[in-house]
Amino acid sequence: MDTTQRPPLTIALAQPDLVPGDVEGNAAAHAAAIRAAGARVVVFPELSLSSYAMAAPTVSLEDPSLGAIAEACKETGSIALVGAPLAEDGEEHITMVRFDADGPEVLYRKMFPGGPEQERFTPGSAPAVAEVDGWRLGLSICRDFAMDAHIEATAALGIDAYVGGNLHDEEGAARRDARIPKLAADYGVWVAMACFAGPGSDYPDASGGSAVWGPDGDVVARADDRPGRIVTATLT
Repeated sequence: MDTTQRPPLTIALAQPDLVPGDVEGNAAAHAAAIRAAGARVVVFPELSLSSYAMAAPTVSLEDPSLGAIAEACKETGSIALVGAPLAEDGEEHITMVRFDADGPEVLYRKMFPGGPEQERFTPGSAPAVAEVDGWRLGLSICRDFAMDAHIEATAALGIDAYVGGNLHDEEGAARRDARIPKLAADYGVWVAMACFAGPGSDYPDASGGSAVWGPDGDVVARADDRPGRIVTATLT
């Protein structure tokens, strides 16, 4: 598609109230957020289907409760980018899964797990891009964005935006907010990060603060620290 002719892209960042290991309840929260967002793309935090809990089991994409997410996408015409721990070929990965009316598809596996994640999860092997309506969205999960090698490899694929799901405490959020404006401006891309909020994880002080930055590095939209918030921006 000629980029001068492509339509604007509405992107929403959701930080739902999640419960560790409650895939059915978390899927219902995702579906409600998709319906409330009214956006073409709805992005969720890291490991959102299981909540960010290292003790939570992996998720099966065959779980019938995930049909609620596909149904919400069908009703709204949305694409959801969802976090999930998946078991694949004897390994476990932190993944980003695309949901649309046809169901789930694994798009990306986190390349730079950190801290306790490294004891359980295998790093992904390659960067990835999701194309939506002519927009190329480079995919990132939490610690990935802090690694120069990740943004460099992802940008080399040709991207219009750098999109991720995250979980941070206040200190981590401060580092994110200091780094991302420079990334956006240096690469001339939009950056959209959906961040975990509320107590339902291994980090009771999860920061929230999901935000979108423009290609000039300025914040376009930002949520506060409370679960249930959704912020939306239009990429042009």
